[in-house]
Amino acid sequence: MALTAYQTQFKRRMKRAISLRAKADRKARRYTQLLADAIGAAEDAAMQMNELNQLYNVDVSTYTLLTQALHANSGQEVLVDHLAQSTPGEELVIFNQVPDGNGGQELPANPLFGELVSGTPIIAPAQAAKIIAPEKDAAPMDTQTSESLG
Repeated sequence: MALTAYQTQFKRRMKRAISLRAKADRKARRYTQLLADAIGAAEDAAMQMNELNQLYNVDVSTYTLLTQALHANSGQEVLVDHLAQSTPGEELVIFNQVPDGNGGQELPANPLFGELVSGTPIIAPAQAAKIIAPEKDAAPMDTQTSESLG
C-alpha cells in the first residue's frame, strides 16, 4: 500500500529526528567518557601533589577550583556508572503505520524540522481568534474609570 504525502512527511521527519537524537547521544557518551578520564587524571595528580606536600612540608593546592568542583559534585565513578547503565541505541524505534491525517496532504514546512519556510507563516484559526477577540469582561476605559470614580 502506497503511503500518502502526509505519511511520507512523517516518516522523513521522524528519521531525521532519530538521527539527531543518536548523534546527540554519541556526543554525550564521548564527552562523558572524556570528562570521567579528566577527573581520574585530576585525582592522580592530586595524590601526587598531596604526597609532595607531605614530603617537603609545603601546602600546595592539590586540585584546581574546576577539578575540585567536578570531583566533589560528580566524581569519576558516577559518570562511569551512568555510561554503564545505558547503551547506545537502547530505545527501540518501531515505525508504526501513521494514520492518514490531514486528508493525506503534507503539513506546512516547519523550521523545527530543518525545512525551509517560504511565504507568510500560517496561523491556525484558533490562535488567530485568540489574538483578535477581545476579552469578555473588557469594557472601554472610559466606562471603567467612570464606574470606579462614581
